[in-house]
Amino acid sequence: MKSEKLVSIVKHWQVALVIILVLGSLVAIYPRFEDGKFTTNLQYGLDLQDGTWLQMEFKAEVVGFETDRPYGDFIGDIQEKLDADIYLVDDDRLEIRKYYPREVLETTFAEAGGRLTSYDPGVSKATAEEVKQILENKINTLGTKDAKVNPLTGLSGVTQYIRVELAGVGLAQAKEIVGKQGKFEIRIHTVGNQTEHVLYGESITSVGVPSRQPGSETWGVSFTLNEDGAAKLREAAIRFGAVSNPAAHNLDMILDGETVYSAAMSDDLAASIAVEPVRQLYASTGIGDAGLTDAKNLEIHLRAGALPVDVAVAGTGYVPAALSDYFKMLCLVAFVLATIAVGITVFYRYREASIVLPMIGINLSEIVILLGIATFIQQLDLAAIAGLIAVLGTGIDQLVVITDEVLHEGKIPSQSLYTKRLKRALSIIAVSAATIIFAMLPLALMDLSTLRGFAIITILGVLIGVTITRPAYGKIIMEMLSK
Repeated sequence: MKSEKLVSIVKHWQVALVIILVLGSLVAIYPRFEDGKFTTNLQYGLDLQDGTWLQMEFKAEVVGFETDRPYGDFIGDIQEKLDADIYLVDDDRLEIRKYYPREVLETTFAEAGGRLTSYDPGVSKATAEEVKQILENKINTLGTKDAKVNPLTGLSGVTQYIRVELAGVGLAQAKEIVGKQGKFEIRIHTVGNQTEHVLYGESITSVGVPSRQPGSETWGVSFTLNEDGAAKLREAAIRFGAVSNPAAHNLDMILDGETVYSAAMSDDLAASIAVEPVRQLYASTGIGDAGLTDAKNLEIHLRAGALPVDVAVAGTGYVPAALSDYFKMLCLVAFVLATIAVGITVFYRYREASIVLPMIGINLSEIVILLGIATFIQQLDLAAIAGLIAVLGTGIDQLVVITDEVLHEGKIPSQSLYTKRLKRALSIIAVSAATIIFAMLPLALMDLSTLRGFAIITILGVLIGVTITRPAYGKIIMEMLSK
């Protein structure tokens, strides 16, 4: 190619924009070798990076009801009979944050002067979003950024399951962090082994980092109570005699029903509580690596707070590093083979390098730009890779439309006729792109975690093609084929 023609091509602002975006995308992707291994800034999903997925089921239900009683009295009676947190979702539906079979609820509602009209296992959409936020906070505290939290909401607006994907996290750790409610409670021993509730985790205002007690090998976590929590602790300690006889009254700190700390109240703490409320406490978790791990897990739960409803792990899976590397290699091979196949096909049709090379080049530029954007907004999993290959295919198809339109009857038209044909081709492509986008939108918006990546990548690829790369290709072949 003559240098003058190359300069003439680059002068078109559409072509210059593609070059700038490709360079910017390469900077964003940042391909490099680290420790003898090729790496990039691309964020991989669970399919392409070792990690764990958990699908958890909410132990709750949303029920429809009818009653002639005042709502407040009726719900109060139901709450007392079930010993569960109950919230009004709308005018005729309740969220019961504890699992009960339908038969039990029907009997309870009848006894309270009402009738059960519908029964959907799960929680309301608002509660599901609250759970999602808490889980994301726990994951952020864990330090992993390659994570997905997807509530699976049905057409009724009730969410029965929530799926969490954690890249680079083992199954055991994932179960400890996101597979539990994270409900923290402090209880005080009264007589013998009998205990009384003192406070829950919502009374905690700040949490320290895992640390050893001075002069000890025991790990633990310090935390600060709010004024109400400190007052509750002081009232319980005085009422049950822990202030006067601390050795006989253990404090139990419980996480999801398991005691993480139990020890007699110290003389210093008892003396301080006798004078005024004490807000600063410390929970020991044990010695060695096990103690440190438990301390880290406790810290995460205390910082993020407990889920508003209990969950049960309904399904799990783990992708080892070797398998994820194998999947990456297969994806790369599939993409290379797809590119070669496309190149052979278009060369067979046109037998002209000045057409085929720009076609392949602009298509690959589109993929690079798409990957550059994906570094900021989208993890690459197998579905997203499938979307990239789909973009490659649809891109070539649309470039063929442009080429056939402007080279009608195999002749290079005049400048004015070329522009007219190019506009016509781009209008055809725009209509085709719109149909693809509209078809993909439901997948992109719905809670179908395994398919969203495919839809998002496809939509982005089509938009980049229609607005940026297709017009640039039109300018390139105009210059390439001009005499």
